[in-house]
Amino acid sequence: MAKENGAVAAINGDFFNTGSEGAPMGAQISSGLLMSTPSDLKGMYAFGVTNDGTPILDEFAFSGSVTAENGASFPLAGMNKVSYAPEGTGSTYSHANTAYIYTSAWKAVERPKNSSTTPTEVMVTDGVITDISVMAGLPTAIPEGSFILRTHGAAAEFVKKNLAVGQKLDANYALVSKKSGKELDPTTLQMMIGGHTILVDNGKATSFSRNVNSIGGSRARTAVGYSKDGRYAYLIATESNDNSKGMTLQQLQDFMTKIGVWKGMNLDGGGSTTMVNRPLAETNTELTFNTEYGTTQRSIVNSLGVFSTAPKGSLKGLTVSGSNTLLIGQMGTYELKGYDTYYNPIEAGSIKPTWKASNGNLAVNGQSIKATKPGTTTLTAVSGSTKATMQVKVLGADDIAALTTGVSSAPLQAGTSVSVPVTAVTNNGQSLEVPSSALKWEFIGFKGSVKDGRLTVSSVNSNTKVGYAIARYDGFSTVVILSAAGESTWENFENVSYPVKFTTNVPAVTGTAAIKNGSGTKANSKVLNLSYDMTGGLGQKMYAYAELNGTAGKSIPAQATSMTIDVEGDNSLNWLRAELKDNNGKTVYVDLAKAIDWSGWKTLSMDLSGYNIAFPAQMKRLYVVNVEEGQDERALTGSVSFDDIRFMMPSQSGNEGLPTGKAVMTIGQKSLVLNGSKVAIDSAPILKNGTTYVPIKHVLDAFGGQATWNQSAQRVGVLRGGMLMELTVGKKEFILNGKRSSAAVAPMVQGGRTLVPLRLVSEQLGLKVKWDKNTKTVTIES
Repeated sequence: MAKENGAVAAINGDFFNTGSEGAPMGAQISSGLLMSTPSDLKGMYAFGVTNDGTPILDEFAFSGSVTAENGASFPLAGMNKVSYAPEGTGSTYSHANTAYIYTSAWKAVERPKNSSTTPTEVMVTDGVITDISVMAGLPTAIPEGSFILRTHGAAAEFVKKNLAVGQKLDANYALVSKKSGKELDPTTLQMMIGGHTILVDNGKATSFSRNVNSIGGSRARTAVGYSKDGRYAYLIATESNDNSKGMTLQQLQDFMTKIGVWKGMNLDGGGSTTMVNRPLAETNTELTFNTEYGTTQRSIVNSLGVFSTAPKGSLKGLTVSGSNTLLIGQMGTYELKGYDTYYNPIEAGSIKPTWKASNGNLAVNGQSIKATKPGTTTLTAVSGSTKATMQVKVLGADDIAALTTGVSSAPLQAGTSVSVPVTAVTNNGQSLEVPSSALKWEFIGFKGSVKDGRLTVSSVNSNTKVGYAIARYDGFSTVVILSAAGESTWENFENVSYPVKFTTNVPAVTGTAAIKNGSGTKANSKVLNLSYDMTGGLGQKMYAYAELNGTAGKSIPAQATSMTIDVEGDNSLNWLRAELKDNNGKTVYVDLAKAIDWSGWKTLSMDLSGYNIAFPAQMKRLYVVNVEEGQDERALTGSVSFDDIRFMMPSQSGNEGLPTGKAVMTIGQKSLVLNGSKVAIDSAPILKNGTTYVPIKHVLDAFGGQATWNQSAQRVGVLRGGMLMELTVGKKEFILNGKRSSAAVAPMVQGGRTLVPLRLVSEQLGLKVKWDKNTKTVTIES
């Protein structure tokens, strides 16, 4: 509403019956045009502004009549009103024995609904009666320049006796102050909006003008008022959301008096309460704060807006928006907007900025901005003598809490190809996709490459059981563990113990899903058959499902990197899919075939690594899809069968073949006892501040694994089984399989050797550590 009318800011307005036609309960005037009259209810105030800018806030009644050509007249009860129960009139039916005017502002054909009365209606165009419908409403909307006189009972008798098509009918009406009795001509007002009880009078909280029990307590509220000198209007909203419980009416009164409201009233609150504003340099309004429904706005009948009448001025200021955090290699997208000397927004296309960065963390080339190295930069946009700045932080390793890849494991065999998009999780919980240009990959145990986000194994080193694909962002690492893999049959339908059921999204679609004897090359096997007839659903998107194990699905327990399935096609050209639900509750749709363009049995293979499936997962349904477009080219009936669903699953442990046993080390001694045999070592364990330190090489020699050292980064890398642990000298943090963790102690350098905390590293690698303070020995077991 605010956007459509060009408002700078707005709040919701009058009360309304949510079950009726959406008309306000009180008066509404727009640019001197009366669009709704006050309902006959006690203590309902209205706020308006006269043509000379004077605010008014009063309780009004409606006074009006229609006069026939013969001079006879009949009083009007109101204009554009829904049915309601009047107060103090002795009648519970607003439209019984009354006459109402309905104008083109009333869009519904029925005037009104649920009135409990049968109307006689008169169409009047340019002051002349053009149609009369006795004991029935006119079956038409009201055109511009016309109105309908809606009558019942005594008013209908007036029509019968005094009006005829072709005669003139005059309507005269005004608003009347209930306090002063003075009439108010609607044409003298810029606007008026109805409300509820008065809240503030003469700068003080005043008694409520009507019963407020139904709107009591703390809740979202909207109000309007004006200052003592009449120069300022106050548009007020207090929301009830995650950050606020709203206000009581008494709290609202207190707030209004403190900010300078001289006279004010309550507007519709609760779920209707909404405030929007147009930020500086923007052309559209936005929510000032979340409503009770979050960012969703409830429908309302009218609103109060603030408008600018200022002329266009020259460029005064700029605003820049865009991402204030970037990853190395990421292109930044920034939008520049301007405002003039009267704070009107300026067309962005008319602003020709020059971009500058305060240092080398961002590379600026014309309008292209790229993050190059970690740190904070001031990004400046300049247009003429005007400029705008924003702080942009390029994230480094210290800003990262975790790195994850599309898969955490993959088969260690030549030809393996899996999707490995890398996502960074920052210390404040933000998830960002890492540009491939910002990653450095290292392969241990095999030769391979990463291109366009896919890891491909070209060859495996001899005698290698576990391989590592290590991705580093500014030194922060994550790893894909590659291990021996095998394809295992997940379902061959020979001994199915769970229910299989046909379902569809369109009731007119029929079919069956059942375990049957196969045909052709599967004649001696059980298969899952899905037969369908979509003839009855022609013209809409249709699904034919074979549902597995009800709504629960059948479990896929281990991480699978690929799926293979045998399918007997029907040449229908329909779409074939599988539906999975992963361990996070995410629904995953796997395309088996975009078009079933074969008959007989065919083996289909799908790469699952790019779907980011959290295992264990559930196979929910196998199904056929027939979309609306091009249905004349696809078969509406058919039958497909499924057999031998297989998954490629790498070893989950990565620990196969690792040595087991027990090693005993003594503080200060250059030897250890490994499985009962004494072995010489070149550096003795030391004890410092209650922590045992050793060169990690001694542990890995005994229990398997390997270590790496990065001199420039002072970083120790430890690989063992399915683990990659990286530690930095002097830092009490470590990274384990892509996740940052804290420790009580840090690696150190002594005597030219890098020493790591023995217990910390050993236990993270799956080893057990015991300390005997009497003998000063450390026992490590696997």
